[in-house]
Amino acid sequence: MTKTALTLFVLFAIFLTACGASATPVPATETSVPASLPTDTAVPSIEPTATFALPTDTPVPAASDTPAAVAVSFANDVMPILQSRCFNCHGGDDVKEGLSFASYTTLMAGSINGPVLVPGDAANSLLIQQIQNGKMPKRGPKLTPAQLQILIDWILAGALNN
Repeated sequence: MTKTALTLFVLFAIFLTACGASATPVPATETSVPASLPTDTAVPSIEPTATFALPTDTPVPAASDTPAAVAVSFANDVMPILQSRCFNCHGGDDVKEGLSFASYTTLMAGSINGPVLVPGDAANSLLIQQIQNGKMPKRGPKLTPAQLQILIDWILAGALNN
């Protein structure tokens, strides 16, 4: 996926999230906003519990397709992946290339070659590039597409220590 396509995908996902899109389509008959409002009155405020009908021909992406809609936790989501797939070489006392995944701090410190990820920019993060190119992990099972997506979503969300 090119950087432009990834950027457009993220912007589209943010737009859908901001517009109140959900993973479950709402039938067109369930709406709390009248089909037309009189032109001489102010637009009423909408209650947070209001439901809106989406056009039936508009596909709604699943939650896993919208990185901005899903909060990824470093401690609960990212660290278990790193421990299961990367600790053979990047955990413990002897780490390859000076890159340690033992903690958030050591991950963010990067390797002897510099940072391995750019918060907010998964496409330019060396960690993601190495995984996508099949270069990492060198030993043991590769990451699943779902695990890779979690890492990408976490980086796109700013690579927070949460």
